[in-house]
Amino acid sequence: MIVFSIVAAVLALAAIAYLVVALVAPEKF
Repeated sequence: MIVFSIVAAVLALAAIAYLVVALVAPEKF
């Protein structure tokens, strides 16, 4: 289940990064 944990962590970080970018630069979306 270590691989699953790594994938979940990567997806969580990607989601947070996407939200931050969407808030900082909404004109790109």
